Amino acid sequence: MSTENNDLEKQNFAELPIGKNEDVEFSEELADEADRKAQQRANEADQRNEEQ
Repeated sequence: MSTENNDLEKQNFAELPIGKNEDVEFSEELADEADRKAQQRANEADQRNEEQ
């Protein structure tokens, strides 16, 4: 195992910000079915996180 991997394992990632409402442009006109499903899954995940 490399030193770089060991360093990453020792870092405390709990202090990282939680990603929500990232500034990502979404175009309904350009979205395909996979995009709509991904957006729905992201919304459901956000809702589950808010309930905790």
